[in-house]
Amino acid sequence: MADNGRSATDIITYIGVPLAVLGVLPIMYNTFVTLVNASKIKRMLRHSRLTALTRSDVVNRIIEIELPRYAVTPWDRSQHQQEYWSLSRNPSSIPGGSWTTFNWKTNAVGFKTQRVEYADQLRQPQVDIRFDELISYLLDLGAVPDAHGWRLLRSTGLWTPVGCALMKSPDGQNNALTLAPLNDSDGNLSLSVTWKPEWTTRSLSDLPPYWVSLPAPAPGLMEPKQEQQGEAREESKMAEAEAEAKMSTSQPVPANGNDAKASQRSSYDSTTQQKLPQDSTTSIVCQISIDGIITALTEEQRCNGGIARNNTMGGATSANPTTAGLGFPQMSLDSLFIEHIRVRTGTSDGMWFASAATAYGTSSHTILWNYRIPDDILAFARRETVPCGVLVLLGAADESETPEWATKHPHDHTHAHNRFVQRMNEQRAAQRAEMLLPQHQREAAARERMNRESLQRMDDMREQQYRNQERREQREMEALHSAKWDGRLVAEHAMCWLLKQRQENREADGGDGDAKQQHAAVDLKQMAGHVLYQMVCDRVFSAKLCRMLDRWKDWADLGGMKKTDMQALRSDMETFVYASVLIALIKDSTSAVEGTLSVDLQECMRLWRKVRLG
Repeated sequence: MADNGRSATDIITYIGVPLAVLGVLPIMYNTFVTLVNASKIKRMLRHSRLTALTRSDVVNRIIEIELPRYAVTPWDRSQHQQEYWSLSRNPSSIPGGSWTTFNWKTNAVGFKTQRVEYADQLRQPQVDIRFDELISYLLDLGAVPDAHGWRLLRSTGLWTPVGCALMKSPDGQNNALTLAPLNDSDGNLSLSVTWKPEWTTRSLSDLPPYWVSLPAPAPGLMEPKQEQQGEAREESKMAEAEAEAKMSTSQPVPANGNDAKASQRSSYDSTTQQKLPQDSTTSIVCQISIDGIITALTEEQRCNGGIARNNTMGGATSANPTTAGLGFPQMSLDSLFIEHIRVRTGTSDGMWFASAATAYGTSSHTILWNYRIPDDILAFARRETVPCGVLVLLGAADESETPEWATKHPHDHTHAHNRFVQRMNEQRAAQRAEMLLPQHQREAAARERMNRESLQRMDDMREQQYRNQERREQREMEALHSAKWDGRLVAEHAMCWLLKQRQENREADGGDGDAKQQHAAVDLKQMAGHVLYQMVCDRVFSAKLCRMLDRWKDWADLGGMKKTDMQALRSDMETFVYASVLIALIKDSTSAVEGTLSVDLQECMRLWRKVRLG
């Protein structure tokens, strides 16, 4: 039977087909959108020079991308200068790929799979990098640490706000290293980096981080006395003989080529330790690590993209394996002898040198935050430990510059005059009495009077000596208990004393005025560099200086200076002057902004060995 000329087939055709088409449209739309986003993602990957495996689920509109994850490290600053000092030609524009701003040595450590719907959800995997290598690389390029950012990171850790700046551009106006979101960090510290070519203000000719340059002292500035030079030479010969004996008895016979090279290197070090002349103007560069000094090299000149080094052994110049990658293209075959200032258990020499060198470098353009000065040395350097009266007795300070500490004794002139008058009156009276005696009695009385006067003079002399000795001892005891000065004030007065002694010696030897003026212009900072230089070159000087520092620290820890300590200072005042310069240097580094920054840097390096960069 017909229904107005339309059958059931017509109804299904006119209604069912459109409904079926409408049901397929979402699938077609998902397919189209997925293909478009997949094309965008592939274009982004291709533009960023990234190799990835992509898969598309057109039904669920899911795009799966599998990207490699890398661990990176900076290139060698001297052997790969182009990669180290320049930026990448094809940096990635994908979020999480800020690390591609630089050229890195990469090592694939795995893959990361992402599932996204849209192209703007794509994230490039962050890379693993050692925190200290990243910071030292940015410092080497010219980045400036942000003290506020490091202090905030140290105190709040992973709760530090995103975008907090840790490193800034050389002009301090832009952020170079900031905190990034923790989306892909897996619990690690997440960072992002920004850099522009014009921000690179350093080059291969500059010292890399962890290195410090020690200037050679001016001729005659740290020159010991003639008798001290003889003693130093004798002690140096004895120390060399002991070192050679220990080396011959303790070292086994080399079993392979590497051991032979190590043994040969030790003998080279022993040979080269006396090769640097005392009047040399060649600077020394030292590498300071977390374990103290690693390498010390003589610096001949800086020129044309490198630091040229002199060959202390007189042979051909070649690369030093211990300093490879540190930016010294022309290096001497052998470094200076530094065994006497290495950090070792049982001796404090290496600790004193590393602490002073760190303080010297912390307040310069090279931030030596890699070595942490021990807390007991920092506390010692901050304290007031030297009585001002002792400096007066040693001639390093004038009593008018110190608070009143000594008892004022009346002058003995009146007492001596009255006693002289009394003795004269007694002598005249005795002589008058002798004139009234017979001749034979007069001679006996005169002899008795002269003996009595001689005994009186001896008694008066002994009494005067006893009084002077008693007053000297009283003055010394009062000096030991006088008001204490800190290391900075002690160093200033001690330096004036030393320069005055040098000037008097030069005048006595007929020296020129230019050298006097040059010595007078030396400040504590320069003098500290000279002292450190001398510690590297002369191990006898270094040993004496460290023993003086140990004695100083001992009396500071035990409650105060004793009479034996003051006698030790009086017998070797010059060494005490050099020790005070180093203590003042360490004290200044604790109060400087750079010093606080270095402590924050050290603590953050200790907390996060490896970070995620992206």
